[in-house]
Amino acid sequence: MTVRHGLVALLAERPMGVYELRKEFDARTGGTWPLNIGQVYTTIQRLMRDGLVEHVPLEYSHEAGDAEPYRLTEAGYQEADGWWHQPVDRSVPGRDELVIKLALAAASPDVHVPTVVHAQRVESMRALRDYTRLKAREPEHVTTREGLAWSLVLDNLIFTAEAEVRWLDHVEATVARVGALPVPGVAEQGAAAPAPVGASDDSTWTGRGR
Repeated sequence: MTVRHGLVALLAERPMGVYELRKEFDARTGGTWPLNIGQVYTTIQRLMRDGLVEHVPLEYSHEAGDAEPYRLTEAGYQEADGWWHQPVDRSVPGRDELVIKLALAAASPDVHVPTVVHAQRVESMRALRDYTRLKAREPEHVTTREGLAWSLVLDNLIFTAEAEVRWLDHVEATVARVGALPVPGVAEQGAAAPAPVGASDDSTWTGRGR
């Protein structure tokens, strides 16, 4: 989720100033993705530039410390409504540092992948235990909307950590099964290098074109 859409969603409920926006965002996500005042202020300025947010009169009652509150324009309400009803695009996966690290490790002749996997499994299990302890402290019945929001965020963190541990097990098992492979980009001695995708069977690939 972008900070932009998060703030638009909050302003769709009522006018708020930058301090209240930051407080509400942190409260509803359990502080999992904390914002600083600079982020909020910069994003609000961009939303105003795009015609989605405007100032409201100073006499509006708002959080102490807020210089001035903001509210959505009609275009801003349309933006919020569109965001709620549009699914999150999963066609282009985000850059996951762990996935990139293990992909590079698997292709490197100088990295012992099981060692990398073991170190990450220890960390992932630690995070999973911490999230599980937090979940155990939750009341049996959620009584506030903010409590419900944090409970859902925490559930996601637990499910994600569990999936990560399973994936690490899969990586370790797959690497062990595959065993030693040729160094990427170096053909085996006496064997021709594989043809690139799209090359015809009767073409000769030299690495520099035909």
